[in-house]
Amino acid sequence: MIDRRDAVLRYSRVAMLFHWTIAALVIVNLAIGLLHDAIGGMALHKAVGLTVLGLTAARLGWRLLHRAPPLPAHTPGWERAAAHATHWTLYLLMVAMPLTGWLMVSGGPMPRPTSWFGLAQVPPLPVGRAAGGFGHEAHELLGWLMLALVLLHVAAALRHRVLLRDGMLARMAPLLDR
Repeated sequence: MIDRRDAVLRYSRVAMLFHWTIAALVIVNLAIGLLHDAIGGMALHKAVGLTVLGLTAARLGWRLLHRAPPLPAHTPGWERAAAHATHWTLYLLMVAMPLTGWLMVSGGPMPRPTSWFGLAQVPPLPVGRAAGGFGHEAHELLGWLMLALVLLHVAAALRHRVLLRDGMLARMAPLLDR
């Protein structure tokens, strides 16, 4: 039997705020990206992407200065490896997705500044069309990878909450019991 006390070490409130804010923005932006032909919203997609990039930079800074709570001792080695690989790949994608999108629009036929919610203008990167084409292809491929990893992450969280009932999800969910 799993000792539930082993899984109660929580992330800090700041880490939780970063996690849930960025998670919501990523999910919204994946939906906009996948449905942009039907719903439009590319200006919003770009602004949210830039927000994810800025928040991820702040989150990584926080994460490097504040260690994550250790995984419970009962966590199998394969699960530890999968969790670490998934988390660091998600961090990489939260940086790469906005950068490849910015590269794509910067190397487009008429590069122009991107509006950040009407509050600021973000200038295009000084790149040519080839870099823009690369950005487009990379952005699309990385988007599908991001969607797959988000689904995997949610499935793993639900596995811990519903099947294992080991309190693991409560480490990052401020309103859940331990």
